Amino acid sequence: MTTMKPIDLHPDRLFPADPATRELARALYATVADLPIVSPHGHTDPRWYAEDAPFPDPSALLVVPDHYVFRMLYSQGVRLEDLGIPRRDGGPVERDPRRIWRLFASHYHLFRGTPTRMWLDHAFRVVFGMEERLCADSADRYFDRINAALATPAFRPRALFESFNIEVIATTESPLDPLVHHRKIRESGWKGRVVTAYRPDPVVDPEFEGFRDNVQELGALTGENTATWAGYLAAHRHRRAFFKSMGATSTDHGHPTALTCDLAPRDCQRLLDRALAGTITPDEAEQFRGQVLTEMAGMSRDDGLVMQIHPGSFRNHNPQLFADFGRDKGADIPTRTDYVRALRPLLGKHGNARDLTLILFTLDETSYSRELAPLAGHYPILKLGPSWWFHDSPEGMLRFREQATETAGFYNTVGFNDDTRAFLSIPARHDVARRIDCRFLATLVREHRLGEDEAFELAPQLAYHLAKAAYKL
Repeated sequence: MTTMKPIDLHPDRLFPADPATRELARALYATVADLPIVSPHGHTDPRWYAEDAPFPDPSALLVVPDHYVFRMLYSQGVRLEDLGIPRRDGGPVERDPRRIWRLFASHYHLFRGTPTRMWLDHAFRVVFGMEERLCADSADRYFDRINAALATPAFRPRALFESFNIEVIATTESPLDPLVHHRKIRESGWKGRVVTAYRPDPVVDPEFEGFRDNVQELGALTGENTATWAGYLAAHRHRRAFFKSMGATSTDHGHPTALTCDLAPRDCQRLLDRALAGTITPDEAEQFRGQVLTEMAGMSRDDGLVMQIHPGSFRNHNPQLFADFGRDKGADIPTRTDYVRALRPLLGKHGNARDLTLILFTLDETSYSRELAPLAGHYPILKLGPSWWFHDSPEGMLRFREQATETAGFYNTVGFNDDTRAFLSIPARHDVARRIDCRFLATLVREHRLGEDEAFELAPQLAYHLAKAAYKL
């Protein structure tokens, strides 16, 4: 008989080993542990909150939509088809959710030492009340327990939203999205606050599949001639206004680099012509994206939407995986990123403004102390986004605080965001961030670099208030 191995969610997890510093970290954490969650940047599906339908099964909730989960399994030879990941060609994939779950459970040991393991164990223990560790032997007990829970009203999306103490959550939509789910949420009378964010990648990236058709659709939606540079910009303004009317407070820009440009209108038109004709070169495509970033900064000064840039990801690095399964399948890889020279055209035009907030993210940790913190510590428009994606981890969060605080301080950062499609991981991710921030503050106090009263003032700022203020929520 196999001995049950318990899930270990130690109350002092992530706190310092030193007893005195740990005691202070505990005290700081006690003041922020139960604060509401502000989730200003994420990718959960607004359909969940609009329709409030039960999640279908454990695999559909916890495995199929989460690239943190299936990229690890894929790296160890597990086929995405066997995990139920839909193929672009509609080809056969595993349809039995229990078999998918058993496959996931039999590989759960692969996540040892990763933040994904921490998030999942938190969800299993806190949300579903599981006490034993997930493994092949416990897979069916897990599946049955979670499946039964998902059939109850307490585990529908809106009920979970409320039980997670989420005050507001932002989703991310393309300018071509009619936002029907956001409208349905608004008209339902439900008090949960779900806002959209303007993510224009499909109509600003000439290398995005279907770019020409997307730009034509943008013109049809807005009544603007998007074959002209003036009409193209006017169409963006039109859709931004619509998104803002539906609750948006921010825009979101995922570009290969942080390049920005400030070109003459005739040069912009030439790039647009080549993009629509399909003859644009890679360098010209980058110039086009860079010019759009500068234009978007100007639009944000007009309409008040907070601007986010998160560059530095080589998207869809695995060509076979992209061909078979499409985007967001765990094959996006960080690259080195320049900010100092790349952002100078935009900052030269808008960097000294007081009516714009531009939040910078990075996947290149080498840029924290060399580029990002000095930039944010100088330009009024700039703030630093939290450790993101591959660095959304205890170690990554500590490195960010250690390297950025000395130059940018705390108040040129924006707290934490969870940036996830995995709904059940949201409370766990925020809990990790709060614990790490309290650990960092406690260390500063014990090293006599910060007053204890100041640490107690900062803890709720980092956990809640900075994000709410930065994103105008």
